[in-house]
Amino acid sequence: MTIANADMTSTEFFSAHWEDRLKFVIGMMRELSRQTNPQILVDLYASRMKKIVGYDVSVSLSRRDLIQPYYRVTRSSTWRESSNPWIDSKHLPVHQGGMFEEMIYKEEPTIIDDLQIPPGDPAAEYFQGMRSLFAIPLFDQGKSLNMVITGSRQPNYYSREHSPEFTWLSNLFGRVTHNLVLTEQLQRAYDVVDRELKVVADIQHSLLPETLPNIPGLQLAAHYATSQRAGGDYYDFFPLSDGRWGILIADVSGHGTPAAVLMAVTHSIAHSYPGHPTRPGQMLSFINRHLAARYTNGNGTFVTAFYGMYDPVSRRIDYACAGHGPPRIKRGTDGSLHSLDEARNLPLGIDADEEYQDQSAVLNPGDAVIFYTDGITETRNAAGELFGVQRLDEVLTSCGCDAQVLIDKTLAAVDAFGGYLPATDDRTILAARVLR
Repeated sequence: MTIANADMTSTEFFSAHWEDRLKFVIGMMRELSRQTNPQILVDLYASRMKKIVGYDVSVSLSRRDLIQPYYRVTRSSTWRESSNPWIDSKHLPVHQGGMFEEMIYKEEPTIIDDLQIPPGDPAAEYFQGMRSLFAIPLFDQGKSLNMVITGSRQPNYYSREHSPEFTWLSNLFGRVTHNLVLTEQLQRAYDVVDRELKVVADIQHSLLPETLPNIPGLQLAAHYATSQRAGGDYYDFFPLSDGRWGILIADVSGHGTPAAVLMAVTHSIAHSYPGHPTRPGQMLSFINRHLAARYTNGNGTFVTAFYGMYDPVSRRIDYACAGHGPPRIKRGTDGSLHSLDEARNLPLGIDADEEYQDQSAVLNPGDAVIFYTDGITETRNAAGELFGVQRLDEVLTSCGCDAQVLIDKTLAAVDAFGGYLPATDDRTILAARVLR
């Protein structure tokens, strides 16, 4: 006799040599561990256990979401086609009363040596011709919500001596199956959310400039990358009536979808400004009042922003700042670095009465301005150190003033500093080089 014999009894299995039993168990565990589909997992387990127990029929019951005396038959070896009880539960037969009800609500293992089923009992159609029965309750949250019942044509077939082990094994397998079902359900839910987030990300990207504008005398380059599907960074360009151009860069507090929603709100407010602002502080004050009044009041969110108004004729940039990292100016004559940091006010959405002040600077041919969000400077290395403004300045000093080169060199340095790990914050960087 070997343990591969499908007709052996459980007594014969336990009396087999331990090496044979161990080999059988390892083979079963190895095969089951490869499965990701709970339906296939249950079928494989049932076929393997049948080799040990050698039963003739099996039935699975569930009283999940039901009250006594009702129960649902979820699986039966007498069915020609099996259903997925985790998907098709509403289409599975529901019964009440009889032997099955008594056993599943009793919440104890049951062995019947000489099975006699009264006519009309719902169990009769499943255990017709069976002479003995073994019912094992499967517990979830302390209750026997499920039960597996096997039957044999032989009376006195099941050994009470081995019933504790089978009850133990069946419940352990039940927990594994339940966890696999939850994993499958979680994956389906994640896929739905991920599809929705992709739509959010597509909408968000559509709010950014499709192409960079042709501003006379400026060479422009931009990089925009979110750490998740969607994010809270935002940049934009505004043609103004007097030939000037507005340049806006902003960063919503937080990450992901909530930040993306507030980013879209900020975009909408900025584009609803009546007419054209004559100074940058007017634009930031306008956005701030609307954010604070309707969107950020009391919820702890805010938006940092920098808004500059560039005049291609005079090469003058007027600017206002709402708690945002000040852009860097790299002079084309000597490569020195300066900061547009003379306008300092609160981030947007904190105080509706905040008035944003203006400052100005004059650029020369060959100069470059680098705008960025804190996803650049707040990147951390393995030791927890920030990339910081000083390292940013070192990178900018080491390369020329070409707009795209400035961005490429900065991003390469940030990636290397962070160990090439996925970004934990959105990263946006703009560069504008004055050509004439």
